[in-house]
Amino acid sequence: MTQTPDDDFKIDLRSDVTVELVKHSATDSDVLFAARVSTLGEQSLDELKKDAERSKGLINYLMRDRHGSPFEHNSMTFFVSAPIFVFREFMRHRVGWSYNEESGRYRELQPVFYVPDASRKLVQQGRPGKYEFVEGTPEQHQLVGEAMEESYRQAYRTYREMLAAGVAREVARSVLPVGLYSSMYATCNARSLMHFLGLRTQHELAKVPSFPQREIEMVGEKMEAEWARLMPLTYAAFNANGRVAP
Repeated sequence: MTQTPDDDFKIDLRSDVTVELVKHSATDSDVLFAARVSTLGEQSLDELKKDAERSKGLINYLMRDRHGSPFEHNSMTFFVSAPIFVFREFMRHRVGWSYNEESGRYRELQPVFYVPDASRKLVQQGRPGKYEFVEGTPEQHQLVGEAMEESYRQAYRTYREMLAAGVAREVARSVLPVGLYSSMYATCNARSLMHFLGLRTQHELAKVPSFPQREIEMVGEKMEAEWARLMPLTYAAFNANGRVAP
């Protein structure tokens, strides 16, 4: 945290994101009983008691031939804390996702802001659709850090002045930038998460290249790690078949 003498508040500058799996009902067996009802009817309930490992070939077949609905019979709820600009990209994913986000209408927003660390590539080269990001210079990193902090501090100071003058929170929040951290719960199933990961992460096994903004990719990587632990056979089939959502 940093503070200057003329401020009576501190701002917290972060370069990371928080992703916590808070609730789940998700196993590889969920895929199997849903798939086998097509041929077994009520006998498909027996799959709940069987070792999913013996049927990993079926999971791979479903993934390979893009029979997607069996991958929807599960649920994962994540708590996410990230900059607002990440959430605005995130909420473009509508099918199979549910969101509830912290509200600036109902609570005073806290002074937590995003500043990229030294590993964040700063310079964009090339034209839209065919560009790459490269390392920034030390001078560029210093400029970004100092400019962001100055801008954040001024914006939050103005926000507090309006609140102190009796201005409604829903009006005062308008001066705050998209680098402000927000928090939300996001609930999805494996199929919707696979679609998200296919678009929002870069991976050497992906058949279709993706070029996500690094900050939302950071969220995706942490979600992926949790999902891989819950549904290892489904995760392995996703990677083996080019990381394309069925």
